Amino acid sequence: MSTLGDAMTGGEPIRRYGDGTRCVRAGLPPAVPGHPLRPGPVFAAPFHLDPVAGPQPGLDDYARYNHPTSRDLEAAIGELEGGDCLLFGSGMAAVSGALLTFARPGSTVLVPSDGYYATRRFVETTLADLGVTVVTVPTAGPYPALGDPVLDHCSLILLETPANPGLDVCDIATLAALGRAAGALVAVDNTTATPLGQQPLALGADLSIASATKAMTGHSDLLLGYVCCLRPDAGRPDGDVLGRLRTWRRATGAIAGAFEVWLAHRSLATLDLRLARQEANARALTEVLLAHPVVTSVRWPGHPDDPAAAIARRQMSRMPGLVTFTLPDKPAVDRLLTASRLITAATSFGGLHTCADRRAQWGDDTAEGLVRLSCGIEDPDDLVTDLSEALAAAGRSAD
Repeated sequence: MSTLGDAMTGGEPIRRYGDGTRCVRAGLPPAVPGHPLRPGPVFAAPFHLDPVAGPQPGLDDYARYNHPTSRDLEAAIGELEGGDCLLFGSGMAAVSGALLTFARPGSTVLVPSDGYYATRRFVETTLADLGVTVVTVPTAGPYPALGDPVLDHCSLILLETPANPGLDVCDIATLAALGRAAGALVAVDNTTATPLGQQPLALGADLSIASATKAMTGHSDLLLGYVCCLRPDAGRPDGDVLGRLRTWRRATGAIAGAFEVWLAHRSLATLDLRLARQEANARALTEVLLAHPVVTSVRWPGHPDDPAAAIARRQMSRMPGLVTFTLPDKPAVDRLLTASRLITAATSFGGLHTCADRRAQWGDDTAEGLVRLSCGIEDPDDLVTDLSEALAAAGRSAD
């Protein structure tokens, strides 16, 4: 049982802890004199079995089935997401596992047309080849209304909010209600927001999926994904949601390694602090980008003039450290990255270092000059100065 679970009355916390406390304490075992505050990783594939009885319920037997280090982190993330958690080896393993578990051949899935490009490629190839009809909808909508034929055989609605990389936002509660009425599961990719920024399960979603590689762990040193679902699963359209996902993970072996899981749990303790600085840096750099003539567009849902600001304020408790902006072309991006001393050219996001990623270089169908800026935890004044100088260089002609 976790530390946060020790102070319970009738299954409910005596009081709600703040985000910082929850992150530090999530998934920790009860205090035992002589034991570490957080157990180290258990490096084992097989475990001892009873020589006569064999495998026993509640006892570890093989790491692909169950593992103590993974259970600790699953308990921690479950506390933050407000549900039951199942870890996967990467974010794509988590989202593909959920899609292949619940998107039945002959059914329809709705996915964001502006979401993560690897997810879009997966559904448009693998799922389509399996006989699943794929319907794409922009994150900002419009979505089909109840009674629309496209929902007649819909098994899953996948949302990604804020979307990556365009940072549009959709109304989770409204779409969760639509999914329930249509008999479809609703899954939300919560990678960009993290559970401290957004609670999809509390808003009515059936699944919250994330790449914990990104801001959740935030040190750019591991790959990890997870799926969370509500407790209990009884009465859901597809029955035992967590059980079906666990069966899929066990059969495919899409598990995470013990050391990566332990690193993730260690990193989780600073999530509140990291997100606070990243949000502050995103706010400061958004103002710099909006004011510079070389920048042709800027998206950050935390800015009051952003098209997604109203929905974001309503359903998010904090804004992401991601800002997306567009320069005229690739050479302008090249000049910006070459001139910058603090902005690292790298993909992924949510880490300690401020990074910029020109998304078109990966085959994402975006403008050649579109940049996803992941704000790190450097001093805001230093980043403002550096970005201002780099934008000045970006605005100079190629001569």
